[in-house]
Amino acid sequence: MDILIESTKNFEKDLSKLSQAEKETVINKINDCTDIFLTNKSTVYHKLHRLNLPSLANGYESSLYMLKVSQKLRVILTVDEDTIFGQIIFTLFRAIQHQDLNKAYKSVAESLYQDFLHQDQEIVEVS
Repeated sequence: MDILIESTKNFEKDLSKLSQAEKETVINKINDCTDIFLTNKSTVYHKLHRLNLPSLANGYESSLYMLKVSQKLRVILTVDEDTIFGQIIFTLFRAIQHQDLNKAYKSVAESLYQDFLHQDQEIVEVS
């Protein structure tokens, strides 16, 4: 399997505001996770914290996580295991201070899951 790391504009903007040392810490922490994912996936998932979301429609689960980079810094990301195309995709959404985590998380979750969070809990049929 291949590992892809994708970053959003918000993540890049957040990263540009950090000191050089903080940037290196963020990048190294992300690289550590991706480097060991294929050989020890459970270790990576132990480092990630699934953030609470209201239940999504049709039994879907969020793949949105928080990675603690340092005492002050957090990264909000998703991990998607795409077995059809043989790849693992880490999408980086935000690199924020710990005190800004809840606000940033709610914003990312709302943008990603707005259709799921607002639709009825009925099962949608696909034809």
